[in-house]
Amino acid sequence: MDFKDLIQKRRSHRKFTDEPIDGDAVKMILRAGLMSPTGHSRRAWNFIVVEDKTDLEKLADAREAGSQFLKSAALAVVVTCSPEETDCWIEDCSLAAVSMQYQAEELGLGSCWTQTARRGLSDGTMATDIVRGILNIPDSQNVLCILGFGHPADERKPQSEDNLKWENVHIGKWE
Repeated sequence: MDFKDLIQKRRSHRKFTDEPIDGDAVKMILRAGLMSPTGHSRRAWNFIVVEDKTDLEKLADAREAGSQFLKSAALAVVVTCSPEETDCWIEDCSLAAVSMQYQAEELGLGSCWTQTARRGLSDGTMATDIVRGILNIPDSQNVLCILGFGHPADERKPQSEDNLKWENVHIGKWE
């Protein structure tokens, strides 16, 4: 599949089958993240791979909405970085996360991103703190997101060319 088709086909999947993900596929997904571009080539991100069902259920409950799909995922990758190591930590983690998602799509797997930075529970508990506690992540690491991966249990149509917002593209100057 060429990139034009891959980028059109990739959609978020929030329902997964019970089928595990092959170890070679997991390695390819992580490789994509490790090869992603970073500011100043710092490569300061960290990826925590979670396959334990109990931990996946706990991670799903780190937010009140938007993360329940993690309960059916075969695995999750928590993307973290230390802002002390790079001021581009959000950008670097985002690039790594989307690289992993495109690799998963190319392998025929589904994925979905759940935001943890600046998200939490109605009682004020931050999702980042909950995730840190579940996975023993040091306080020096900011948690940007959790990616859920699995074999899709739903069918998603490719993105429609008709929905592209070409009016948001400005050539030369804002017009």
